[in-house]
Amino acid sequence: MINFPAGGEDVDRAVEDARAAIRHGAGEIDLVLPYRAFLRGDETLARDMVEAVRDICARTVLKVILETGELPPERVAEAGRLALAAGADFLKTSTGKSPVSATPEAAEALLGVLAGAERKAGLKVSGGLRRVEDAAVYLALADRRMGPGWATPATFRLGASSLFGPLRAASGL
Repeated sequence: MINFPAGGEDVDRAVEDARAAIRHGAGEIDLVLPYRAFLRGDETLARDMVEAVRDICARTVLKVILETGELPPERVAEAGRLALAAGADFLKTSTGKSPVSATPEAAEALLGVLAGAERKAGLKVSGGLRRVEDAAVYLALADRRMGPGWATPATFRLGASSLFGPLRAASGL
């Protein structure tokens, strides 16, 4: 995880950390969008960071964590569009470290961004998923917004380490 969890504003540091992670074999990079800069109106800094990290992630999946619980609801889609335009392969809702993590409203806004995008990208719903029913809500949203069958590992993920036990129990494993 790069720039985790605070979403700092040092672009050079984020690039160096991503470069080191890739050098050590990372197949995916999770970058926290500098959301405080974004909220201040400094979209340029936020875009520059995503683009700079994207530039070194040639064969590495780039997931941009938007920390949607810290954004006003009306800015979630805007942050998603910025991250996607700057090169994100996945939009990710949360670090799981903020008081409000993933919400169905934020996920729906980001699915709307993905539905209108010119290129294929995915959504990772992360933070606050604790029950199988929580996961079902997000899968149903994806099916409704993107169509049945859209949600595959290449396009839709649930980041919920605390959900592993309940999912395993529900599946009978």
